[in-house]
Amino acid sequence: MNNYIVKDENAIYYEANYSSDNALFLKLGSECFILTDSRYEIEAKESVKNGVSVLITKNLYKLANSLIKNSKIKKIIYDPKEWSIFSFRELSNNLNINFKERVDLSHKKRIIKKEYELELLSISAKLGVEAFDRLANKINKFGFKKDEYSLTYIAKEALSKKGKYELSFEPIVAINQNSAKPHAMPTSKKLKKSNLLLVDAGLKYKRYCSDRTRTIFAKKDFSFSINQKFKSKKIQKIYDTVLKAHDVAIVKARSGMKAKKIDSFARDIISKAGFGDYFIHSTGHGVGLDIHEMPYINSKSDTIIEDGMVYTIEPGIYIPNEFGVRIEDMVAMINGRAIIL
Repeated sequence: MNNYIVKDENAIYYEANYSSDNALFLKLGSECFILTDSRYEIEAKESVKNGVSVLITKNLYKLANSLIKNSKIKKIIYDPKEWSIFSFRELSNNLNINFKERVDLSHKKRIIKKEYELELLSISAKLGVEAFDRLANKINKFGFKKDEYSLTYIAKEALSKKGKYELSFEPIVAINQNSAKPHAMPTSKKLKKSNLLLVDAGLKYKRYCSDRTRTIFAKKDFSFSINQKFKSKKIQKIYDTVLKAHDVAIVKARSGMKAKKIDSFARDIISKAGFGDYFIHSTGHGVGLDIHEMPYINSKSDTIIEDGMVYTIEPGIYIPNEFGVRIEDMVAMINGRAIIL
């Protein structure tokens, strides 16, 4: 693939070891360019990979257009998901070449992680576990009787280690009925002893994301351990079902399988327990520079799972207006098996 252009910030970073919110990456034959503006010139020149030229401009599209025109190439590949109608129109203005669409261009390149990426994702995941431990300590000390807004703020502080790390996404902190919404927004509901509490959160290490979910029984000195005991028999049954689905999907996953087979390991357990209608999302998704990337572990995916892929296993059961349970870990395929990061 000699000629392509990339606009997404994480996709640019993957190519050049640097990106900004106003940049393009362009590969024309053996030449690679990162185009950005003067605000980012120093950092860009300090950070880019060897072999990538930094070009400073006030108009990214005009310069990219000129470089493509002068190269006299006949075809350039791009991912249409990255481009607005306006920006693509600016780029392609008066260019007589074949713009060839390749959906998910960068995600497909990044689906199998390199050794250094596996190391960074492993560190990110471990830092995520430490952040959950910090969060448990903070909630135990002064989180009870606080509402979900305050708990979300506490989660951000614990995850970022007071600003040291970026977050992978806005944390989800949901109590009782609110946990029945997979992507719950915070409410004024306050945390009390004996509540069910679901937390889905992650942080970034050198731009690589982590992602973890725990559902716990909020008692004195609780932890985010995967082993939880609830007073309600119904909640306990559902929790145990989700935990079994989580564990079995990880233990049975093998390189060479289709992603939908791994999804079926979790989904079959939940369905056989009578809760199939309440497992309303996919079993998992890839994680890397983006919090959601390939492979997608769902019931329709024919993607062949290979060594070097990293993805989540996160089955859940959601009983509307009552509660939800989700348990999530990141795994890497190593020597044919799923290893929890």
